[in-house]
Amino acid sequence: MGPLKGIKVLEFSGIGPGPYCGMILADLGAEVIRLSRNNQKGIANKYDIHNRSKLSITADLKDPDTIQEILKLIKDVDVVFEGFRPGVMEKLGIGPKECHAVNKALIYGRMTGWGQEGPMSKLAGHDINYISLSGALNSMGRSSDNPQAPLNLVGDYGGGGAQLAIGILSALIGSMKTGKGQVVDAAMVDGSLSLMSFFYSLKEMGHWEDKRESNLLDGAAHFYDTYKCSDNKFIAVGSIEPQFYSILLEKLMIKDDNFNNHMDKSKWPELKDIISKKIKLKTRDEWVDIFKGTDACVTPVLDMSEAKEHEHNIARNAFIDVDGFVQPAPSPRFSDDQNLVKHNAKEIGSDNHDICSRFGLDPKHFN
Repeated sequence: MGPLKGIKVLEFSGIGPGPYCGMILADLGAEVIRLSRNNQKGIANKYDIHNRSKLSITADLKDPDTIQEILKLIKDVDVVFEGFRPGVMEKLGIGPKECHAVNKALIYGRMTGWGQEGPMSKLAGHDINYISLSGALNSMGRSSDNPQAPLNLVGDYGGGGAQLAIGILSALIGSMKTGKGQVVDAAMVDGSLSLMSFFYSLKEMGHWEDKRESNLLDGAAHFYDTYKCSDNKFIAVGSIEPQFYSILLEKLMIKDDNFNNHMDKSKWPELKDIISKKIKLKTRDEWVDIFKGTDACVTPVLDMSEAKEHEHNIARNAFIDVDGFVQPAPSPRFSDDQNLVKHNAKEIGSDNHDICSRFGLDPKHFN
């Protein structure tokens, strides 16, 4: 049932990166109890993937008596995490100080955009704002266009939810060794900076220009970009290493000596134009057949529906069907433990009775 079996987590309901962190922990086998406002009770959406495998309870966080009951629950869990603005949990009476008073080994996770302190810490923001301050957003997109938002994968999920999960698990290991819990401050601006660390390194070494579409990995290179095919679908080319690059040229039937020094940046625009015209001569699937089974690092650009049907994803069971909802399977995988999606997102508040019974809570405060 996953390597975190037996770990109990209380998640204060939020959106985006917080619930994604909870999904990661639940996918890994933790028992995650999601606490929502009681005015949301009864809402149900099985496609709310971030809340799969979680239990759901509701409560009025503005009621002081309810807060005392929540502290009883916190006494018996291993992890608490929340995604409110700094100071909100303290005003409610369930900040780190109050929680550690009843559970000294508790891991207290905090998810924010700007962090717990700093001049912007209490301001609103979204993924696009956090990655704009980390240098990530300015690095993405074509040189002739505006910076391009990469969905909300970099700030919210990679720099936020995944970083919080790493922090919680690291602190949990420390707590198991010392018996002492601590606070995990996961800021999405910090996390997106961490994801950009390699590029800051390249810049300092003189291998990265601070301009879009001017570098090896940002679409400037003719051997690392996407190309449109004759059917208006795309292939992705990532033939960086010489041995892979040679296969690319072979399959494209290019014998031009200008392609020999593929790291000569001055030739990249010209060479890209030649490759672009070559690739437009065939459909995406024709190119897939040509490159299939080779190390040219050429793959089709799939939409989400196509990704579910790709032979590699099917062979690895990368998607699972849970009650008619075909969704990405838990990741990563383990040799001995098996991750399991127990169920899709439940109706909000559906576990009020059972949680109150298990943890000795007054049910009148969870309704």
